[in-house]
Amino acid sequence: MNESRRPSPRPSLSPEDPVPGAPALRVVHDADSVDLAAAERAAADFLHALGIPTDSESLRGTPGRMARAYAELFSPRPFDLTTFPNDEGYDELVLARSIPLRSVCEHHLLPFVGTAHVGYLPGRRILGLSKLARVVEHFACRPQVQERLTKQVADWIQTHLEPKGVGVVIEAEHTCMTLRGAQATGSSTLTSTLLGLLRTDPRSRSEFLALTGLPG
Repeated sequence: MNESRRPSPRPSLSPEDPVPGAPALRVVHDADSVDLAAAERAAADFLHALGIPTDSESLRGTPGRMARAYAELFSPRPFDLTTFPNDEGYDELVLARSIPLRSVCEHHLLPFVGTAHVGYLPGRRILGLSKLARVVEHFACRPQVQERLTKQVADWIQTHLEPKGVGVVIEAEHTCMTLRGAQATGSSTLTSTLLGLLRTDPRSRSEFLALTGLPG
C-alpha cells in the first residue's frame, strides 16, 4: 500500500448487529482513501498562489504538514459504541458536560473549538458514558457548521438509543469570525437541540438547561 494513502475521513456509523437492541455499534470507514501526496501538492500550489514561497528551510515541509494536519482533523478514532440494558429502570437525566470539541468550519476550513453538553433520559438501554464524547468527536471530524453538528449528535442518539429524551448544547469559538471578517475576538456561538421529553416536558427541559448553565 502506498504510504501516502490513509483510511477515508468520511466515516459512517452502522450497527454491528442489525438485530434491535444489539449491545454495541461500531464506527466503520468507507473504502475510499486519502491521498496525502496529492494533498501535499495541492497545499504547495495553494501557498504559492498566495505568494508564499516554500523553498526556505522552515517552509519546505509546510505543505506536507498541512496535508497531514487536515487528514488528522478529518479522521475520527474508531470505537465501539457500547450500550447496556437499563436493568434498574433508571429514568433520571444522564448528562456529560464540557466535552472538548474541535471541528473545521466548512465555509472557510478554519477551526472552531469549544465544548458540548450531551444528555439523555434513558429508555430500555443506557450508553457507556465515554461514548457520548466519541459520538461528538465522530460528527465533528469533518467540515461542519455548528447548527448541523448539534442536530446530528442529538438525532443519532435518538435513533440508535431510543431514549425518552435527548439534549445537546454546543458552545464554540469560530476562528472564521474571530480572526478574520468581523474579527469579533472573544465571541462564541451557542446552539442547542432538544428532543422528546427534554423538549416537551417543562421540568425535564429546565433541569437539563440548568445543568448546562442555560436559562430554562
